[in-house]
Amino acid sequence: MQDAKGIENPAFVPSSPDTPRRLSASPSHVEVSALPSDTQKEDSQLQEPQEPQKSPEPQQPHSASPLPGTHSASQERSRPRSLPEFEEGPCGWGNFHPECLQRCNTPRGYLLHYCLLALTQGIVVNGLVNISISTIEKRYEMKSSLTGLISSSYDISFCVLSIFVSFFGERGHKPRWLAFASFMIGLGALVFSLPQFFSGEYQLGSIFEDTCLATRNSTSCTSSASSLSNYLYVFILGQLLLGTGGTPLYTLGTAFIDDSVPTHKSSLYIGIGYSMSILGPAIGYVLGGQLLTIYIDTAMGRSTGINKDDPRWLGAWWIGFLLAWLFAWSLIIPFSCFPKHLPGTAKIQAGKISQAHQDKSSSIRQADENFGKSFKDIPAALKNLMRNTVFMCLVLSTSSEALVTTGFATFLPKFIENQFGLSSSFAATLGGAVLIPGAALGQILGGVIVSKFKLTCKNTMKFSLCTSVVALVLSFVFVYTKCENGPFAGVLEPYKGTGELRNLTAPCNANCNCLRSYYYPVCGEDRVQYFSPCFAGCTNSVSERQPKVYYNCSCIEGTIEITSAESFYFEAKPGKCETQCANLPIFLGIFFVTLIFTFMAGTPITVSILRCVNNKQRSLALGIQFMFLRLLGTIPGPIVFGITIDSTCVLWDINECGVKGACWVYNNIKMAHMLVAISVTCKFITIFFNGLAVVLYRPPPSDTDVSFQKEL
Repeated sequence: MQDAKGIENPAFVPSSPDTPRRLSASPSHVEVSALPSDTQKEDSQLQEPQEPQKSPEPQQPHSASPLPGTHSASQERSRPRSLPEFEEGPCGWGNFHPECLQRCNTPRGYLLHYCLLALTQGIVVNGLVNISISTIEKRYEMKSSLTGLISSSYDISFCVLSIFVSFFGERGHKPRWLAFASFMIGLGALVFSLPQFFSGEYQLGSIFEDTCLATRNSTSCTSSASSLSNYLYVFILGQLLLGTGGTPLYTLGTAFIDDSVPTHKSSLYIGIGYSMSILGPAIGYVLGGQLLTIYIDTAMGRSTGINKDDPRWLGAWWIGFLLAWLFAWSLIIPFSCFPKHLPGTAKIQAGKISQAHQDKSSSIRQADENFGKSFKDIPAALKNLMRNTVFMCLVLSTSSEALVTTGFATFLPKFIENQFGLSSSFAATLGGAVLIPGAALGQILGGVIVSKFKLTCKNTMKFSLCTSVVALVLSFVFVYTKCENGPFAGVLEPYKGTGELRNLTAPCNANCNCLRSYYYPVCGEDRVQYFSPCFAGCTNSVSERQPKVYYNCSCIEGTIEITSAESFYFEAKPGKCETQCANLPIFLGIFFVTLIFTFMAGTPITVSILRCVNNKQRSLALGIQFMFLRLLGTIPGPIVFGITIDSTCVLWDINECGVKGACWVYNNIKMAHMLVAISVTCKFITIFFNGLAVVLYRPPPSDTDVSFQKEL
């Protein structure tokens, strides 16, 4: 039965005398869209909790009403069958609803747990995995191509599952889907760490002598496949499980936020949630970096006499994954206690106005209540979204932006290292210090601005367009802050006037039997960089000093004979020579601002996607967006950037078998120009599709009832 207040949710009807107060906190749940617009407004005003005891004259229902003040048991049992979409309820499990849990039964309580899960996912997938890859390569004797497959497995899993999870999860219990996501993320982290416990103890190899030797043990290029490489499949399984957990998080979890808060607050909440997923990798890098200072077999009680500066050292990469496993599983219980919809969702949805793009081809089968419950409905739903031109333009816009952002996230440390002559560890630290805060700040600022000014869907897209244009202008920073390569003996200049370019062997080191497979750059006192102490002709070293230094180097200009190893004089020290280029602070500052404007468009675009599609299709729209974003963005992004950067290489690693490996030296000027070309191209594509979405967007007519309830 229905009165002016609508039918109450029995889950909120206690037997205590405070029934009117409890009812006033729960909005109406049935047939809101059947009322005229004015009646809806009146009805919502009548439900305000300030005057719970006051009620207007009830409307005359079509059937006979019971006596005033009476509620029959049959009426109470019939009311749940009238609930259409919003099954609001208390926080708990079954009939167990502790009062202490109800404080978390709010959008802020849900957002807190969402942020914790997004943080955990970012720590594992984009933090711990990335920082552990090089250690895993050495420990399990894998090629970079195989570890690249490990990294891509997450995106592959996400792409395969995103459509199905978002389609069926839209009608389901979204918080329980996130409990499932917590379980899968934890399980994936656990599986990823398992090879450490089944691969036995790590065996140290013999140390390599890096100085010039008249005789050196010959090395063979014969290689045999190691059984350790079979653990590749365990790592891939772990990543697939992590991808399975990440799918509900960024599709259903985001849609649930949009369900539970007013339109103008949605962008703020989503921006905060997405910023946590960006902050996660920063924590993962810091945590993983600290754990790599612990010896790999510390759990077995093993220790070694070598320190972390030894090339044979491997750190305890696996500890972080165990911590992430425990933390992710601790979130299963909180997510499982949330109701299908938070209290007040129906009232919020009744007050929202649909901004879905109006197109002749954008209708969906509203009459069939069972639509969306079987696999056969997926093609029709996909076809409907694909024909939404505004939605597809926004999807292609984000995919283009993802390509350039993931490419820079992967190779920015390499760019800084080569352009400004820094160590790889310091370059990675600087890159993370710029990337993470800039991206997180941009996400939050974008959400705050859209929320503060309560921008409509079209104005939100215009805002994203403006920020992309600013980011395009700033992306030319690579052209104006590039640095020339420093002198490199045998690569960019000859040895003391002898030898040939692109040939590391010269008369001064011809008798040293140096190996090109051992790259250990040193800087001579002549400010010239050398491939290794051996190629610099250094015959002696002082290992007691930290760092280790070299002397009696025949290839370094102006050297003198050193007879005592105790002398503080040295001719070469480990590491690259310090660059004379002073553009690093300028580059970091402008690039930081570029990142802010780039990611400032992220949250508004997500909000625009949620607004321009039918309310029932928001989760599926996010699933399609993330599928395209990975297929066209995050998966090919590092590949495109890697191929482009490799094209600027001037010195490759060639092992004893003559097989080309990694690149040691790049042409800095060419690298800067190539990265600008990619960045500008992607920015133009982003701006084009974003602008096209603004032009094509058609809001619903203002003279029609376009509340969300009409779409349910």
